[in-house]
Amino acid sequence: MKKLYINTGSFDAVFNNLKESFGGNLKVNAKEYKLTIKSKWAKGSISGVRFEKEMSYLSFDLTFNQEISLSIESNPFSPVFFAYCEKGNVLHSFGANGATNCLKKQQSGILSNSSTINSVLYFQSHQQIQFSIIGMPTTIENQATDFVSQVKKIFTSNCGNYIYIGDKNHKIEEKFQKLKILPNQGALRYVLMKSILREILELEIAQHSYNYLTPFVPILNFAVKQLTEIKKLSDIGFGRIIAPALYLKRNLQARTLKGKYHLELEPYNQKLAS
Repeated sequence: MKKLYINTGSFDAVFNNLKESFGGNLKVNAKEYKLTIKSKWAKGSISGVRFEKEMSYLSFDLTFNQEISLSIESNPFSPVFFAYCEKGNVLHSFGANGATNCLKKQQSGILSNSSTINSVLYFQSHQQIQFSIIGMPTTIENQATDFVSQVKKIFTSNCGNYIYIGDKNHKIEEKFQKLKILPNQGALRYVLMKSILREILELEIAQHSYNYLTPFVPILNFAVKQLTEIKKLSDIGFGRIIAPALYLKRNLQARTLKGKYHLELEPYNQKLAS
């Protein structure tokens, strides 16, 4: 396995570092970067756009000639990365010995890392991989908007590392498909791209916020069902229902005293979810 290392920093530094690692030809047009790679390590391209300090966007379309591990140092701007895999698989771990998570085809993932541990990406050999990353800094300087504060609150952890891999989302998939049919250049392309990327982030926030609530739905349904059943019992006379059970308990207790059985019924106290 080929091990590569990338220092984080400015957009220029990141792409120059990628060029040094993979080789290839780097072109910069305004705020857009494209690294075309055809070397012994890989073939394909890495493109990216920076939107001042608000966010950045990277798109990878590569086929590696051997297994690659790409270690990325923790970023001083503590960004949250929103990833989407269109083709192939991407493996990730916090540190070389950390637990491995897999981002599969048509899955989206969210990652943040404010610790000193590097993020490591793993790529299989001779397999085309297409995936995109949207990065949003969450430093104090970039918290002027409620949107950034919301991203930081939901997608960062006090322990420093956070990762979430979601199920297939057709709306997010459609947004990334729209990016492919934008004009090739010009101010309109830049504005439309920024708008679409922002919509993707809003979809991720909405989806993740909803996922916080869904685990409680079965619990609430169960509680409502139990309350309904209790109400039914009270309507028809609770005493009539419980009388046979009390008779059975007294009968069993009497047999226990005689030594024939060692059985005692314990009361069942069911608690409803609160």
